Amino acid sequence: MRVPRKLVVALSACCLLLGATVTAPGAGATAFTCSDVNLPVSGPGLPVLLPPTPSTVYGRLCLPDGPAPGAVQLLVHGGTYNSAYWDLPYGSGQYSYQRDMAAHGLATFAPDRLGTGQSSKPASLWMTLAAEAESMHQVVSHLRAGHVGGIPFAKVVIVGHSVGSGIVAAEASTYHDVDGVVLSGMTHIPAIPVLLLGVVFGLHPAFLDPALTALGSDPLYFTTSPGARSWLFYAAGDSDPAVIAADEATKDQVSVPGMGTVAVFGIVLPATLGIDVPVLQAVGEKDVLFCGVLALRDCSNAQNLRAQEAPYYAPAAQLSTFVLPGAGHSLGLHENAGAYRDATRDWLRDRLGVVA
Repeated sequence: MRVPRKLVVALSACCLLLGATVTAPGAGATAFTCSDVNLPVSGPGLPVLLPPTPSTVYGRLCLPDGPAPGAVQLLVHGGTYNSAYWDLPYGSGQYSYQRDMAAHGLATFAPDRLGTGQSSKPASLWMTLAAEAESMHQVVSHLRAGHVGGIPFAKVVIVGHSVGSGIVAAEASTYHDVDGVVLSGMTHIPAIPVLLLGVVFGLHPAFLDPALTALGSDPLYFTTSPGARSWLFYAAGDSDPAVIAADEATKDQVSVPGMGTVAVFGIVLPATLGIDVPVLQAVGEKDVLFCGVLALRDCSNAQNLRAQEAPYYAPAAQLSTFVLPGAGHSLGLHENAGAYRDATRDWLRDRLGVVA
């Protein structure tokens, strides 16, 4: 009996949301399991004046079936996102970074950053770059200690997107506790006029947004205005309106003070100079926030991107670059995102020896 396609898609979406065991499609794909994990971390604070408050970071671990992998990618989402960026509940999972990596035999752990998703939500004022980097450092320690899935991972590769890339750069350059770094959705010179337009016309307080009012967030947590994600994060011609709608449905909040400290101290100054492990930097060719004339960045190909970005890294970073043709800022959610994931796997294999 032939099962209706709509039923297949609906059942697949349910599996995505429930974290069930999934066999990825395609010849040679690996079966895998995704599970939810809560990790204790110390929340943000101020020395003497405000001791750190015990907090919790929620995350999703996706593991290929079989022997425990020796390496894991720690996935750090961007602003106004949560961990759903890496595992978008849409269709059969074709836009899921986590499930695609697991189907190729690689482990990933995608947390909700503090202030987002199912993690603790401190006051927005304290969510600085230093606090964000410290919380991810504690997650790295949990991964190495075997507190996530019972596996003490020998290699941890930290992967960021957008604001998350600034946090990743600060974490790697401060704590020197990871084996590799992937930065996506960022260059070191943002398109300031576009960012200002985004702030004025594309953001508003989360407590005013119909989708996030129930969070009861303080006034300095912001999110994107309805409809803004399409022009801020996506490129026409390489994006699916249904994916943009799923992105809108799973959007989250970001601390405005925190985002400011990440932009200045994590990206522009830059924190990347202190990274002493291999780095892959990936962008979408048509990222209006970090590419083009207004960002003084030619993102037409990887060679040009590397020439412009190399001065912001030490030789130890062995900088590699990748440009996803036709894609916008959220390159992981564009129609050709598979090429970005393939390039990441190639880099993991060639630079770090990470294989299935």
